[in-house]
Amino acid sequence: MDMQRAPRSPVALTAELDEPLSRWLWLVKWLLVIPHWIVLFFLWIAFLLTTVIAFFAILFTERYPQALFDFNLGVLRWSWRVSYYSYSALGTDRYPPFSLGAEPGYPARLDIARPERLSRGLVLVKWWLLAIPHYLILAFFAGGMRAGLWSIGLISLLSLFAGVAVLFTGRYPRDLFVLIVGLNRWVFRVVVYAFLMTDVYPPFRLDQGGAESVPGEGR
Repeated sequence: MDMQRAPRSPVALTAELDEPLSRWLWLVKWLLVIPHWIVLFFLWIAFLLTTVIAFFAILFTERYPQALFDFNLGVLRWSWRVSYYSYSALGTDRYPPFSLGAEPGYPARLDIARPERLSRGLVLVKWWLLAIPHYLILAFFAGGMRAGLWSIGLISLLSLFAGVAVLFTGRYPRDLFVLIVGLNRWVFRVVVYAFLMTDVYPPFRLDQGGAESVPGEGR
């Protein structure tokens, strides 16, 4: 029954596999994306600050300010494009634009349906308590620091497998592509929820493939 269905995720992460891909370019993308990493370092500092402001705005008004939402969406879009170009997918050789905008011509895109209202109660607990099960999963997907050592996550490992396949065969395995995009989609859904941009709890579901749409799109 429709009444029993979980709300659809407001996060639409899409990707198109660019082919043919350079056999060797992925080996040096770590160097090519350094300018983006520098800019994103400061953008994520601003992202955290705007999220704190949004926290209090939601607490008192039940609304996420439009300007802050648009800025944070822009940071996430930029991050997804850089991730897709580099070692979270290696799905394109097109250099990511330095832009907070939607960039509809780029093969990696992200959109989020802005909620009209957000729960005052959820804003107090969803980013640390309710999201804990997803954080445990994301630690496996994305890796990170553990006991002073840097561990590579599943997404980067699978992307490196794809890079090796491209190096030796000139082709990106299609099944690997849809899996990698699905894993990234899970990560971004959790990030959007944890940073207060939606009250829709991320599904424990791997939605594979490159295509997705925002709820209400096309109506």
